[in-house]
Amino acid sequence: MFVISTRNFPPDIGGIQNLMGGLALALLKHGPVKVFAEKTIEESNFDKNAGIDITRVSGFKIFRKYRKANLIKEFSLKNSIRAFFFDHWKSIEKIDDMILKNTKSFCLIHSKEINHETGTLINRRMLKALNKANYVISNSEFTKKLAVKNGLNEKKIKIIHPGCNYPIKIDNRNLDKAKELYRNCFPKIITVARLDKRKSHQNILMTIKNLKPRFPNIKYISIGDGNEMQNLKNLKNELGLGNEVLLLNEASELLKVALLEQSDLFLMPSVIYKKSVEGFGISFVEAAAYGTGSIGGVVGGASDAIQDGVSGYLCDGTDLNSIYETIVKFYDNDNFKKLGGNAFTFSKNFHWDKIIKKYIRLI
Repeated sequence: MFVISTRNFPPDIGGIQNLMGGLALALLKHGPVKVFAEKTIEESNFDKNAGIDITRVSGFKIFRKYRKANLIKEFSLKNSIRAFFFDHWKSIEKIDDMILKNTKSFCLIHSKEINHETGTLINRRMLKALNKANYVISNSEFTKKLAVKNGLNEKKIKIIHPGCNYPIKIDNRNLDKAKELYRNCFPKIITVARLDKRKSHQNILMTIKNLKPRFPNIKYISIGDGNEMQNLKNLKNELGLGNEVLLLNEASELLKVALLEQSDLFLMPSVIYKKSVEGFGISFVEAAAYGTGSIGGVVGGASDAIQDGVSGYLCDGTDLNSIYETIVKFYDNDNFKKLGGNAFTFSKNFHWDKIIKKYIRLI
């Protein structure tokens, strides 16, 4: 029996939610899985069809972690546990040390949640919690270095990249819809990400404006919602970008992958914003699974998800000139076709069937 305790889980949308959902399904091929997750909207249909035993924990946030820890303890005393998995140091923080004593435990780290200055109270809490796990699983080399910088013992850290279950089959209805949205445009550029400052959407829009004289039929589609949506709508209007830019606050899974398949560039030149930094970027891998190359930010862990100069490029997301020149290089001499093919080949390294074996070997 594998036990997962997570603050982030489908049907909620997000990178960590997809990671933990994928981890649960991949583990299921190696034994029964029990998930303790947060209560969320529209969980009923998902849980009914997930094929996983899921317990949803509700209540005020301040008490929820204690309640979840008690439920995990009760469950563990009645069942034989092969390994524990935690999505965040706060998920393992209140777990009874005794139930972890004779069972392998893994705590995943991503980047933002561990980026706390050494010696602060929250840094000490984080280190104490992470030290309870047998293995701290970093999503990239960058995240590992960040963890060591902030005081974590390097020997505890193993790098295991997030897995990806793409490509999945696209139905004709969603494929036709994606083709309709792009029509005969070129280039076809896409971003799938939450709208926050770190993702650098505002610089993408300004770059699209600058690229229009060179590419009169350019089309950019952003899928995602967040605090920056209204600002981006305002900026789109200020720049006089009409049909060139489409901001979708949401899309079904099948429409999303259809748009990825129809695109020729996945663009997300992330930057550091306050403590927030891109730890990996599973979206780059998802795009690659459909033969779409990427451009990511030079800071953070995107270099683990993009082979610079092979499956895409890295650029300075704070510099409009850098973004512009990198996009031009991406398309020069039909370079995007070769990059897309390389990206597809590279994406095979991230299939969950391969990734999960790295966890099983550690167990």
